[in-house]
Amino acid sequence: MFPAMAGPDESLELIDEVREAPTSIRVVGVAAVVFGILLRFMSWSPMWLDEALSVNIARLPITASSVSGGAVTGTTIFEALRHDGHPPLYYLLLHGWMDLLGTSNFAIRAMSALFGLLCLPLAFVIGRRRGGSLLGWIAISVVALSPFAVRYSAEARMYSLVMLLVFVGWLLIDDLVRLHRPSLARHVGLALTTAALLYTQYWGLWLCAAIGVVMIFLAFRSNDLITRAAARRVIISLFCGLVLFLPWLPTMLYQSAHTGTPWASAMRPTAMAAWTLCVFAFGDYADAALFAGVMLITVLLALFAYGRTPRSIEVQFQPRTQFVTEGLVVVLVIAISSIMGFIAGAGYAPRYASVYFPLMAVLVAAGITRFIAPRIRLVVLLVILLPMLGGSVLTVRDTRSQSREIVDAIASEQRGRDILLVCPDQLGPGISRELDLRSSGPLGLTAFSYPGHDDLHFVDWVDYKQRNDAADPTAFARDVLTLAGSSPGRQVFFVWNGEYRTYDGDCEAIAGVLGSAMSGVEIVETNSAAFEHASLIKYQTR
Repeated sequence: MFPAMAGPDESLELIDEVREAPTSIRVVGVAAVVFGILLRFMSWSPMWLDEALSVNIARLPITASSVSGGAVTGTTIFEALRHDGHPPLYYLLLHGWMDLLGTSNFAIRAMSALFGLLCLPLAFVIGRRRGGSLLGWIAISVVALSPFAVRYSAEARMYSLVMLLVFVGWLLIDDLVRLHRPSLARHVGLALTTAALLYTQYWGLWLCAAIGVVMIFLAFRSNDLITRAAARRVIISLFCGLVLFLPWLPTMLYQSAHTGTPWASAMRPTAMAAWTLCVFAFGDYADAALFAGVMLITVLLALFAYGRTPRSIEVQFQPRTQFVTEGLVVVLVIAISSIMGFIAGAGYAPRYASVYFPLMAVLVAAGITRFIAPRIRLVVLLVILLPMLGGSVLTVRDTRSQSREIVDAIASEQRGRDILLVCPDQLGPGISRELDLRSSGPLGLTAFSYPGHDDLHFVDWVDYKQRNDAADPTAFARDVLTLAGSSPGRQVFFVWNGEYRTYDGDCEAIAGVLGSAMSGVEIVETNSAAFEHASLIKYQTR
């Protein structure tokens, strides 16, 4: 994305990277791409909260509908997002995608897979520009098999789109500043890409801020006048992208003030970086730390090492110009996001790092090219790729939610117009998704979620903690008992997990009230191996 700080001549001077890829590297690259394509379409798990919520929001109308008399009814995508905490672009794209290809899990996740596949040729182009076909093939291999890239290319969320937009922006800035290829089309493209990124994920703001810092430095400190002028024009393009984002700014500010991340607390920057590096290397598994260290070494080699002979690598404290700005941008994004997260008390999840994953992936690839001896380089490449492949296989095999097992159990036990109660409401979207997918049609359940008696399809994140703190689980459970008692023989199915933040024993309290008045039996046990797990208790009158 970014030129070397020393100016165009030095940034184009490649010491040990511009080489043709040997046959062995090409074979590994082709195999990695084939496996990467297959893995992106192999997730059969039920959708978990974030995925199901994305689908449920995207299925809403874009504009409010009118009824006779001129009244406007219906919640729109935009209104739902005001209570959810995300920008709208991904949801609008998914809305159109579902109209064309349907609403099966496979069809919905295929859009993310498509974005993920489009990242692969862009990774190759970036690598080839900076280090010939050797770096191009290694870069595409890393992106193809990365468990991080595979996970979010196989999930109905916006993060593979984020990675795609970052790759596009990288190429455009590389054209404009490092390669000195100015054109109106490229500047317009950069402005639109910037706006699209901000309309997709708010962490794009931290990436834009980091790039802005680098461009300001180049605009005033570069030794090359052409680079100075190019950096200034890039700043203008970024600013235009921010201007295009202004219509959504009031909604973002409302979300920032009222939604936030009640599901997690703020993290130390070192903890954020370590967790993210593990997820990049092997996935979100305990043994990922073994491989994260190797990945970190390759990143450091990319920034500070020179392959001088087949048997030696020279390490200097002066960073190389080839990728120094990419490394600086990654550090700046982590620093800026950490500061803002600390100020806002916001939680963190590694998926937010999708804004700088493309840079890290190419840095890892560049570190591998520091090994000049072909056999050693091939071994190092396999040491990186094979754990990634293993992590990706584990990722697509993971059960993300127990919702399908729970709904199947309800279907086998349900009779008449029973009651379905979900605590907390964060379990609702996954359950509702499986209910909607049943080929035999809806089960005829009367469904509630705690604390708000709301539609299971959605979670209202506005002032979430405050609302939960004010809720009365005992009164809620008594209301359910009153409803159940109004129809003899009515059963109550209670889906619950007491581990969620801000609930502090509320779900257990509901279970206690129900159990004191009705006979209960657990028909689905919690499977802690599932990312989103819960128990199912069936209550009936004694």
